[in-house]
Amino acid sequence: MKIRVKNLGALKQAEFSLGDLTIICGGNNTGKTYATYALFGFLYTWRRLFSIEIQTDKIEQLLAEGVVRLDIKEYAEQANQIIDRGCEDYTQELPSIFASQDDRFKGTEFNIILETIDIPLLSKVDRKIGSGASRLFAITKDEASSELVVTLLVENKKLKIPSEIIADTIASTIKEIIFAQFLPRPFIASAERTGAAIFRKELNFARNRLLDDLGQADKNFDPMELLLKDYQDYALPIKANVDFTRQLESIEKKKSFITKEYPDILDSFANIIGGNYTVTKKDELYYIPKNSHGTRLTMDESSSAVRSLLDIGFYLKHEARFGDLLMIDEPELNLHPENQRRVARLIARLVNIGIKVFITTHSDYIIKELNTLIMLNHDKPHLERIAEEEGYQKEELIAAEQIKVYVAEEAQILIDGNSRKTRCQTLILANIDPEMGIDAYSFDTAIETMNRIQSAIVWSED
Repeated sequence: MKIRVKNLGALKQAEFSLGDLTIICGGNNTGKTYATYALFGFLYTWRRLFSIEIQTDKIEQLLAEGVVRLDIKEYAEQANQIIDRGCEDYTQELPSIFASQDDRFKGTEFNIILETIDIPLLSKVDRKIGSGASRLFAITKDEASSELVVTLLVENKKLKIPSEIIADTIASTIKEIIFAQFLPRPFIASAERTGAAIFRKELNFARNRLLDDLGQADKNFDPMELLLKDYQDYALPIKANVDFTRQLESIEKKKSFITKEYPDILDSFANIIGGNYTVTKKDELYYIPKNSHGTRLTMDESSSAVRSLLDIGFYLKHEARFGDLLMIDEPELNLHPENQRRVARLIARLVNIGIKVFITTHSDYIIKELNTLIMLNHDKPHLERIAEEEGYQKEELIAAEQIKVYVAEEAQILIDGNSRKTRCQTLILANIDPEMGIDAYSFDTAIETMNRIQSAIVWSED
């Protein structure tokens, strides 16, 4: 998947692709968060934005004959048009995604480019739709077939679902078959996640007060006005963090595929935070340090590192699904350099079990640790010896081709429609050498400057 943007925040024009691990680094106010939030918003909303029309005659045939067959290839052939329309609609929604003014996005363009030639339609579908124990119609598809079969399970006269809802349900299924294989389910940990952890109780109090206000409102009151009032000033990723944090009690009841199949990853995460999280039946959130003999700390009493990793910890243990895109804005937030190295190894481990990861970072420690994982990932006896001596597991090593790194900076590029290059803010693809790792020159410049100054201090005395 390739993403192209124009006039998005600081980014005048930029293009980037998703790898198994995607990294955007660079200075402050260079467009990293704009690119991250825009991508998250699109992946969060594409099902609503993409429009597929189910012909009226197909619904009429279903109601008259009890069954209708649709060739999904016909809809797949329209994929580019569906994507383009969805991107146009999404661009219009960017002010609400960023909780910003409309004029900030005048001239903005956001486009997704997918490989739509010969789209594989291999998903198996077996859905029964209805209410309660009553099943009204079924949607099925075999893996080896491109035919979607919709079947009534009750007599037409007993079917009390509007035709529009039937059409929408069929369209949603077709969208899932065609596009979900390209557009991963996103989970984001924004840079504001620490605050959401601290003020979780206040957020729940605000929610309960909101429900009370709704209950006391007169019948002419618009509930959506109140529901949106306290949230409209926050960008969508922050809202997603807040909502996730508020629901920890119910989230803790689920088990992710990592919990079931890779519990050692959770052990690695526990080593980073030095303990574990727990939520009581009364929805009280605590951190339990290792070897503390049961001592429980509230988020107020816990370190900023514990708070900054809260969402990620609950996601890994309870929510993660194979094929997800885990997006972390500044994973190094509040972490000691040693824990930044551990986070890099955790990220590589997640990539190797099938979770795509997208990060923005200012951390030279994370980049250098990833370089170590790349450099050790070769079948050479001395590298195997070093990995064993230094405690690296084979599952933590990562290949250069799995990673895409972009540097947010000013550069000379061709702006569409111009024949001459223009200097503007963009994203530059960094070189990744299989033997030496990532060429993260945006960090090297600052480090070299400090080394030069310190060398002058030490060696330049007359």
